[in-house]
Amino acid sequence: MALLSDSEQQQVRDAITHIERDTDAELVTVLAPQADDYTYIPLLWAGILALLIPGAINYFPQWLGASELLIVQWACFVVLALVFRLPAVTTRLIPRRVRFWRAANLARRQFLEQNLHHTEAGTGMLIFVSEAERYVEILVDRGISSRLDDETWQGIVSTFTQQVKQGQTLQGFLSCIEACGEHLREHVPATHERNELPNRLVVLE
Repeated sequence: MALLSDSEQQQVRDAITHIERDTDAELVTVLAPQADDYTYIPLLWAGILALLIPGAINYFPQWLGASELLIVQWACFVVLALVFRLPAVTTRLIPRRVRFWRAANLARRQFLEQNLHHTEAGTGMLIFVSEAERYVEILVDRGISSRLDDETWQGIVSTFTQQVKQGQTLQGFLSCIEACGEHLREHVPATHERNELPNRLVVLE
């Protein structure tokens, strides 16, 4: 999974700068490779399967004694834990609800860490993407939510999510920023020149 290059990040920054000329909204974009390392997931699945599979196979023939069965279970656990740590495999082991819950939590932490709740008129706006989870969310402060309800962003988020799934993260950011800008220009127009927060794309490690 490749995050955006320096030149692509500059395109995002330029798009934000362009939009903020016509609105009081303060846009911040955050891109995360994944919301969590999910270390416990491979170990959990490996532990469950290592307990069940050797015992189930040995239940009727009873080929193995207690000590042999224990060795087989240990071996299964080690092999499965290594296999399940492969990124392509790990992703399939994590329930969708868990992945989205972790990504949503990270989005909210970023809203606070990027000081979007401290803008002068409460006009902070976060566009958050977590690539591994294929998760996109738009969070806004009270100065925007009082003028635009959450349904305004649903279609934009849905389109962006599909672009992330297709590996078009850059185009997704640019399209999302422009689509948000159309609403912000109309409902949160610029009243005076200011730039309280940096326009750069924040890329999490």
